[in-house]
Amino acid sequence: MFGHSNSARAVTSQTSGLSSLRSKLDYASARSSAWVWEWTPFTLVFSYFVGSTCLYMVCTEKLIEVFWYVYMLTNMYVSFTTVVEAILSMSFTRDARARVTKMAALDFKPGSGPWPTPDDQLPILDLIIVAYLPNERDIIMDRVNYLCTQIVYPVDRIRINCVYNTPVPIEPLETELIDLQEAYPQLRVIKVPGSKSKADNLNYFFTLDTGADIIAIFDADHYPHPHNPRWAAERFMGDSEINIVQGRCIIYNSRDSWLTRLIAVEFDKIYAVSHPGRALMMDFGLFCGSNGYWRAPLLRAHKMHGEMLTEDIDSALRAVKKNVKAVHEINCVSYELAPSEFQGFWKQRLRWAQGWAQASLVHMPMVWSKPEQGTRSFTKRFGVFSLLAVRELSYYLITQYTCLVLSMIILDFPKTPLALARMVFFPYPLSVWFFIISLVCLVGTLVITWRVRSEFVSAWMMIVFSAFYPFYLVLMGMIGIYGHARQVVAYNNWNPTARK
Repeated sequence: MFGHSNSARAVTSQTSGLSSLRSKLDYASARSSAWVWEWTPFTLVFSYFVGSTCLYMVCTEKLIEVFWYVYMLTNMYVSFTTVVEAILSMSFTRDARARVTKMAALDFKPGSGPWPTPDDQLPILDLIIVAYLPNERDIIMDRVNYLCTQIVYPVDRIRINCVYNTPVPIEPLETELIDLQEAYPQLRVIKVPGSKSKADNLNYFFTLDTGADIIAIFDADHYPHPHNPRWAAERFMGDSEINIVQGRCIIYNSRDSWLTRLIAVEFDKIYAVSHPGRALMMDFGLFCGSNGYWRAPLLRAHKMHGEMLTEDIDSALRAVKKNVKAVHEINCVSYELAPSEFQGFWKQRLRWAQGWAQASLVHMPMVWSKPEQGTRSFTKRFGVFSLLAVRELSYYLITQYTCLVLSMIILDFPKTPLALARMVFFPYPLSVWFFIISLVCLVGTLVITWRVRSEFVSAWMMIVFSAFYPFYLVLMGMIGIYGHARQVVAYNNWNPTARK
């Protein structure tokens, strides 16, 4: 009996040991697999740069010349398109300024001028602030209080909705948020059960019968200008065909670091110049993810596709596909945070790059396919092609030109800065003309951006941005290639942008 007991214990011990070993092997295998999955995109990008540079080093001089002209011609096209967008945006800006000036003279009183709609006839508005609570726990109370006290809109016609998710309870913050509803009758705090994303939060809210006419979406780091909702509402009231109004986003922490200075100028260029100009030139506007207003029935039916890495880009392109009319209203201002550290910027832009790549693959057929409703003009098709195909291709053109220059430097290292400049910008007879045209386009775009810059962008920031812009383009090209590599390996880890 005693021997049988010892034998049983030995078998149990051996089984336990095997189970423990199997568990450790499974853990090691999972960690190794995750490590390979994480670093495969880096390996692909590194190989891309090394391989491209080495390829140029063995190319004939004539072939190098062909490559160089291809890259310069493409760069000139992009520069020319950018400056045309900027020029077209000037009329848009003049109109926006005139409306602000007129309202300021009337002390922003409704019922006349650009705000002709009486308060009691304004659309009922659901303003949603979407939050991932662990990431926004330090700022959410401040933003909710701001929205409830500073927004100038009839309180009986607006509801502030804090729609959040959290994997673990966060107290006393959640209780404090709920208690705020007693102080502000227009506030609703909604914790979304089982949510794992912004898309889940929004789709849950869309199932609620709120009776709203318009739904506005904001990320949790935003401070909408007090008159922000009114400008958007008046655009809807003035044109029944408008279904989306996208406002202007401004970086308010521009002085935090050198990085936020660059991003602040970039956002002024994108939201006040490029977006309005492209809408006029290409005949379509875009919802940009935050500070965007939708007609409620459309958005509830449209929903967000949670399987997309950047569901906002996907939703914007699906709206374009349906010929939904979207306009840009630069008086509809909202202030947001930019990542102040490079690590946060890198993670954010990598997610955007992969999201754009994913969305571009899905929606590229818009260029040649028939629309679901109505017609799609050649201008709009070309605009979609430029937005999706040319933009994605530009990452390769920028990085290939970088590799080409690097190969030239390695083979014939310049001995002076002047020799380096000649090698980079003026290696062939037509170099001067390409350089002058691209420079004129860049200066023209920046001058127009200067005229519409926000109060958080100084002259010095514009100068720094201009000096670093070529390097910034190379960095963005590298990030774009990295995003493509992640898409190839189906990388889907989501890294939320840090909020402070």
